[in-house]
This record gives sequence, structure tokens and C-alpha cells, in this order.
Amino acid sequence: MKALRIKFKFLKKLPKIGKVLFWFLTGASLGLFLFIGFAFIIFQSLHKNAIYPGVSVNGIDFGGKTEKQIKEFFAKKNEKIQDTKFVFISEAATATVSAKEINFGYDEDLLSKQAFSLGRSNDVVTNISLIFQAYVNGLNLPSAYHYSDTKLISSLSPTIEKLHIDPVDSLFTFQNGRVSVFKPSKDGQTVDTEKLKSQTSSKFLTVVSSSKPQILAIEIPVKVLKPKITTDKANNLGIKELLASGTSLFQHSITNRIYNISLAATRLNGILVAPNEVFSFGKALGDISAFTGYLQAYVIQNGKTVLGDGGGVCQVSTTFFRALLNAGLPIIERTAHAYRVGYYEQDSPPGLDATVFVPSVDLKFKNDTGNYILIQTLIDPNVLRLTFELYGTKDGREVVIGKPVVSNESPPPPDIYQDDPTLPKGQVKQVDFAAWGAKVYFTRQVTKNGKVIISDRFDSDFRPWQAVYLRGTKE
Repeated sequence: MKALRIKFKFLKKLPKIGKVLFWFLTGASLGLFLFIGFAFIIFQSLHKNAIYPGVSVNGIDFGGKTEKQIKEFFAKKNEKIQDTKFVFISEAATATVSAKEINFGYDEDLLSKQAFSLGRSNDVVTNISLIFQAYVNGLNLPSAYHYSDTKLISSLSPTIEKLHIDPVDSLFTFQNGRVSVFKPSKDGQTVDTEKLKSQTSSKFLTVVSSSKPQILAIEIPVKVLKPKITTDKANNLGIKELLASGTSLFQHSITNRIYNISLAATRLNGILVAPNEVFSFGKALGDISAFTGYLQAYVIQNGKTVLGDGGGVCQVSTTFFRALLNAGLPIIERTAHAYRVGYYEQDSPPGLDATVFVPSVDLKFKNDTGNYILIQTLIDPNVLRLTFELYGTKDGREVVIGKPVVSNESPPPPDIYQDDPTLPKGQVKQVDFAAWGAKVYFTRQVTKNGKVIISDRFDSDFRPWQAVYLRGTKE
């Protein structure tokens, strides 16, 4: 019973103890709060114009420093950065821009303000928390940089303009069974300025991490500009892209020969070859004579080089033959020249030629691509170069042409002089040119989807050729 009475008395005193404890804790908390607040006010007063202890920028402790000191510190670093060079490189142009020109460097204003404002917001609790964290563990602010992308693009504007190429819309006019006007579409290009800015800014850490000015190379990024009208949209014949081309030079040709080459090439320009059609060069060109506009130039006839109508047409057939080879098209008929002609070896090894003599000797190929093929000819008058371009739809065929093998070479016979009563006495005129004889062959293999679809060999048996001079006897 006595124990029960003691327990009862304790329970009656418990509320009083709780109240005392409550007021004690409240007072202690209030006192602690006031102490912390008073201490915080004193701490703030002591660091009124200084960065709080433990605050770092990019790993550098600025505790106790003023906002002005931080700004001066990074401004001094920027002086070293000014001479850093950014070299922008492309295949067509190179440009160099300094860090000073694009105003690149540490953002001293932002960094000094960020460091100083840490622990000085309107939220007292947050301020105390940040100051405590900085004091105990430290708070590190990342670097901030500034640069003017406007100045960057402005400095590079000449290079950007140089690299800019407008796309070309296709032009395709079909009249009377052939293409009278053809201009293939071409992609354009322009500098990708957004990517350029990004690539430039990605170099900033490298710049600021170095103790001395750097020279940094940046490849200028370009993006493709597509034409509004592509070649395949301009026609419905399956002519989409360039299949292949062939070229030859005809430098040192006489005026009449140059004229004949241009005439024959023009008459083949714009011809469409239908799918599965066997194309005849001779048939497409038609009559080669003075009646059809050709002039007299040297031709090989009956084993001699003589003046004849259309001299130079074989330059056209030779160039066309090279385009057919490169396109991997089946060649049905081809005949080599009787001797090596110097024109055809100006930009090519021997054996890559094809002669025509309408109507007996022809050059033929078959269009096995499944789509139309458009023949285009180009003549560069500055270097006297003829080009054939074949347009159509690529079907994945790949072409490997072997290097011509030359054997059984034989020197030309001695020069021969012939009297010519039509030339003034004492005048000598060369009408045929010496050439070495040789046997030449080369191979070609055309594959499609890993399977060989054409494997052929082209042979040439060039006779040795003597130089012939006419010697005037006319009094």
C-alpha cells in the first residue's frame, strides 16, 4: 500500500515537472537561437565587405577576399588568355581569330558577384546553412566564361561567305526525242554556325587550364543545302545522278580538228539511250562529211595519215569509250587505232582509245541499267579537254580497270620524204608522225552485289609508224 501511495504522489507531481522541463527547453532554445543570431550578426559584420571563409572559385579559396579582388584576379588571368589563337580550318579556307577578338575569358563580373552573394540572400536560414557548410566543408563555385558569338561569326564572315555554295535546281527539257536543255541538280553547302559556336566553346576549358597562350585548331563544320528540284524530280526517265565520266586532251590540235571535235561532241550531247538499247556511236553521229559541216583534218585511211572530212572525230569516240569503261557498261564493239596517236596519251596510258570509220568501224554499248542513260558532253576550251558524262540511276555496280600492259615494242621506221610539186621548192611539210609499235591490253571487271557481271579484255595491236615529210619541188 505504501508503494502505491508513493507512486500516486509522483504521478500527481508529473505535470508540474513537465511544465518546468518545457519552459526550460524553450528558454534554452530561445537563448541558443538568440546566441546564434547574435553570433551570425557579428560574423556578418566582420565579413561585411569580404567573401565568407571556405568559398572557392574553380578550386581557388577566396575566403576573406573582397568582390573587387576576385574581379581583379580573373581580369589578370584574362590578360594572358587574350593571345590565344583559334585556327578555323576547312579544305577551301583557313581563318585565325584571337581570344581578344571574340572577347573570350573568365566572366570576372559574374564570378565575383556569385562568390560575394553566397550566404547573402533574403533567406536567413539558407544563409546560415551555406555559411556553415562553407566554413566546415568548403563550397566551390565552377568557373564561368564569357565570349561574343556575334563577334566570332563577324570575324569569320569572309570565310563563311567563301564556303557558302547555293544549291542548284535541276533543269530538264525534253524535245523531239532528246534532251535539249539539261542541268543536273547539285547540293549546296553552308557553315553550320550553331555547331561552330559549340565547337569553339568546347575549347574554353583547354584555354583556361593552360599557363600560356594556346593555338587551337577547329574544323569548320558545314551542312548540306538541298536543292528544291532534284534531278530525279525533274524527269520521269530514271535519270537521277552521274554514273561515270571520261575525259581526253586534244592539245596542239590544228584549228580544223578542234572544230570537228566540238561539232561531233555537240551532236551527241543530250541523246537518251533507252533501257536494253544497243547504242551505236556511228549511227548516232550520222554522216561525217563536208555536207554535214565537218572540215578537213588528218585521219587514218588505207594505212596512211591523210587529210579527210571529220578528222578528230576519233577523239570523241575515244573519250566516249573511256566513259563507258568507267560506267561498267557492256561494250559490244570497239576497234583500236592502227597506231599510237599522241593525242590519246596526253592524259592516259596507251590502249584506252577507240576508232570509228562510219559505217564500217563502230563503237557500241548496251544499256543494261534498267533506266534511261543521258549523254552529256563538255568541252573546256582553256585546256582543250573533252568530257563525256553519263547520267542515269546507279545500280550498285563496281568497276575495276587494270593498268594497261605494254609489250613487243618496236621503233618506228626511218622518216620518209616525198616530193610534192604543189609545194614551193625548199618547203618541207610533215604530214605523218612517228610512233612506236606495241601490243597493249588491259582488263576490266564489273561486279554487282558481290557477283561478277562483266569480265573483259581489250587488245590493241599498234603498228610502228614512220614520219612522212612532203618536200616541195614547185619552181
